[in-house]
Amino acid sequence: MIYEKHIRVEFNHCDPAGIVFYPRYFEMFNSVIENFFADVTGVSFYDMHQTPGTGAPIVDAHARFSIPTRLNEVLQFTLEIEAVGRSSLKVLIKAFHGGTERLSANMVTVWMQNWKSHSWPKEMREKMLHFMEAKS
Repeated sequence: MIYEKHIRVEFNHCDPAGIVFYPRYFEMFNSVIENFFADVTGVSFYDMHQTPGTGAPIVDAHARFSIPTRLNEVLQFTLEIEAVGRSSLKVLIKAFHGGTERLSANMVTVWMQNWKSHSWPKEMREKMLHFMEAKS
């Protein structure tokens, strides 16, 4: 299954040339991941971070930027789970505009407790696996 989120490019995302300044894409990637967790696992980033030392930080990221995106364009982001490990989640995120891929990123996030990697909570892991296996 593929998770989707649309993000309109705002002035604060752009450089003086009027295109998205590439570090802003990482904020958008994080927004997609944050919304994925809330919508699919039922655990928001707010809930994750109520206990100090707990959360799901990105530990590995590789991005490819194919075509510039301009102010006010709407990007359709997709997130597909590639693997669920004991404490890790590997995802592929892509962004499209008008059906054309603009960028993609491979990212790994890890569940942590007490500032160390830890097994995913059972219910969260089961929901991620179910989502991954529900490919059409």
